[in-house]
Amino acid sequence: MVQKRRSHRKFTGEEIDGDDVRLILRAGLMSPTSKGQRAWQFVVVDDPLDIEKLADAKDMGGQFLKGAPLAIVVLGDPMQNDCWVEDGSIAAIAMQLQAEELGLGTCWIQMRGRGLSDGTTADTVIRGVLDIPDNQNCLCILAVGHPADERKPQNEERLKWENVHLNKY
Repeated sequence: MVQKRRSHRKFTGEEIDGDDVRLILRAGLMSPTSKGQRAWQFVVVDDPLDIEKLADAKDMGGQFLKGAPLAIVVLGDPMQNDCWVEDGSIAAIAMQLQAEELGLGTCWIQMRGRGLSDGTTADTVIRGVLDIPDNQNCLCILAVGHPADERKPQNEERLKWENVHLNKY
């Protein structure tokens, strides 16, 4: 499954089955976390207008979200959990792998540390759209949908085995 999982930025208009959404979220909720805190928060967004506003939370790299029928916003509280980025990342990839298994496409949209050219942070925009409390920061948004494009599996020949070291660098 890992070899097949690729980022998809084009989606059909087909809705996602509620049971599939539940399985995707279940994967995130089951993901390992530092000290078993499970401190992440997920906001599931299926309203097209809100998805469009989320796509505009940063200048570049997120416009394709407008074509997705579902967005999953991954949040964490840095004051509660110093591993919020790691925990949220693990949950996000768990959800992406589950979506792949269900035949759905996903793409990670980086939001942490991003924003608009006028200085507005992505967090500020996202908080305003989804009524997120100030203590929660957005790590990423997962665009989820039925893929409208076909991607080839990862090419084994391009794996960088030279980046793997045994015992010492």
